[in-house]
Amino acid sequence: MAAGQPRPPAFRQPPVTAKTNLMADGQTVQDVTVTAAGALCWRSRRGQLEVLLIHRPRYDDWSWPKGKLDDGETNPECAAREVQEEINVKVQLGIPLPSIRYPVASGMKEVHYWAAKLDKETPRPDGSEVDQFRWCTPDEAAKLLTSPSDREPLEALVDAHRRDELDTYPFVVVRHAKARPRSSWARPEGERPLAATGQRQALAVCRLLSAWEPKRIVSSPWTRCMQTITPYANFRNQRIRTVDAITEHSAHRNPKKARAAIKAQLDKRKSTAVCTHRPVLPQVIKVLSAHASEEVAAKLPGKDPYLKPGAAIVCQVSNKHPGRIVSIELYDAFDD
Repeated sequence: MAAGQPRPPAFRQPPVTAKTNLMADGQTVQDVTVTAAGALCWRSRRGQLEVLLIHRPRYDDWSWPKGKLDDGETNPECAAREVQEEINVKVQLGIPLPSIRYPVASGMKEVHYWAAKLDKETPRPDGSEVDQFRWCTPDEAAKLLTSPSDREPLEALVDAHRRDELDTYPFVVVRHAKARPRSSWARPEGERPLAATGQRQALAVCRLLSAWEPKRIVSSPWTRCMQTITPYANFRNQRIRTVDAITEHSAHRNPKKARAAIKAQLDKRKSTAVCTHRPVLPQVIKVLSAHASEEVAAKLPGKDPYLKPGAAIVCQVSNKHPGRIVSIELYDAFDD
């Protein structure tokens, strides 16, 4: 978004509270009071996995690029922004990694992590928050990391690399944002536009997608889908490819053709965002489920309405194993 432009409402995230929970052994565990996000940047050199550590002079520690969420910001947006601010590299997030928790002065802090591949990019620390960086092997990183808890996402990243599931691209499915009620619309159904809430949700969709930056943009040609995905298309300065088979009417008449259309997008092996309708989601989910393991597919929504208006399913698809979905994340939309 342009500097100074008002930030649209964010996707839903768990509220930050300061309550305390009692454990079975009588100990207390504070709920999260601070939320942060970051990324484990990685690359491959002559077949050897390397990860990027940063040094923060304020704390004199070695850790991963990360930082606290800005107001109205989602975890993925924060992770991508913090990497860019701290090492001056724009990243596209990959698979999600385990989050970590540790106590801070105000209670408990939770940090969410993603993998982020750096290929030819050269980190340039900002000099204030970060004054050094170092590429190292996972074993070297495990020894250098100041906080033992930072090793947990590292172990998950190494494990994904062993399974050839670290090098991925995103495939994102978006349900169109909130539209004007059918009862108040007398013109053709394909022309029914977004409501005012839906227009704000479309801006949030744009912000969310920018954390993964899918290059192909595909949509049902109906107005409410096009209006949902257009802010992101404008942000990326890319055209929207329309697919008639994923409109409500077409998918109802020929669900097999709708599934084939989604599979065709997956088969292109390119980062993609697809915007469609609630009645089409069962066909989409059947395709996604067929391309994932039982464990991964279990994270897909299982009943109607599958996604709320403006919500998204973010899949990471393996580059080494064409068509294999290795992770799934769900992002619910705000509703005012």
